[in-house]
Amino acid sequence: MFKSLFPDHKPIIGMIHVGALPGTPASTQRVSELVVQATREAELYRAGGVDAVMIENMHDVPYLRSAVGPEIVAAMAVIGQAVKAESALPCGVQILAGANLAAMAVAHAAGLDLIRVEGYVFAHIADEGWIESSAAELLRYRKLIGAEQVQVWADVKKKHSSHAVTTDVSLGATAAAVEFMRGDAVIVSGSETGMPPSLADVREAKAHCRLPVILGSGVTADNIASFYGAADGFIIGSNFKTDGHWAKAVDARRVEQLMKIVNKLRT
Repeated sequence: MFKSLFPDHKPIIGMIHVGALPGTPASTQRVSELVVQATREAELYRAGGVDAVMIENMHDVPYLRSAVGPEIVAAMAVIGQAVKAESALPCGVQILAGANLAAMAVAHAAGLDLIRVEGYVFAHIADEGWIESSAAELLRYRKLIGAEQVQVWADVKKKHSSHAVTTDVSLGATAAAVEFMRGDAVIVSGSETGMPPSLADVREAKAHCRLPVILGSGVTADNIASFYGAADGFIIGSNFKTDGHWAKAVDARRVEQLMKIVNKLRT
């Protein structure tokens, strides 16, 4: 399924952190305003040459655990559909924290191509509390609503989380479990937003599964060359933003700078 979206090269996926959604503590904007903001960033990414975009509700702190209200699902579907139309690129969605069924519903309704999920296999303790495996319920729900075209990209040893309860399960074994549980890609990240994974972790994931291994945090213009040979794709947020901070707007110059490096690596 991965090759159906990205047949030629390792994709660069630009993150759009949509503004705080209705009902969340920091919410100040109407959904129509959030749409304008998100589609503006989608256009910048498209013009800068990225291969795909992804929307995420990172401004909704503090996050609900594993489920969100219908107001979040509705808003993200509206925003996702607009972003997909504006960018004309493959588009994904993540809904924090671990609201994976909601993300699947959004992707199906908005015509998106993939979801990023946390808590797909095994379990961990996040800021929001105990996050359990969702693979069985999620894939049954995908089948139920006829969304089998939506890919599931699963984080392993997720950032901002404690994995003490699974210290005897290696990152490689976790990646292998994602494959066994019928995931479509594995995401490896650093310990927190903006922090890169170790190259050893990327190689371990690759050695233990046949799925594409995507880097999910900390990729920059300075380090992408060192990761390029090992990984199959890159989700980039902070590096594309003003001052390299995830909460700020997309900076077209930073997108252009990194894509110049990527295009050289591709040739």
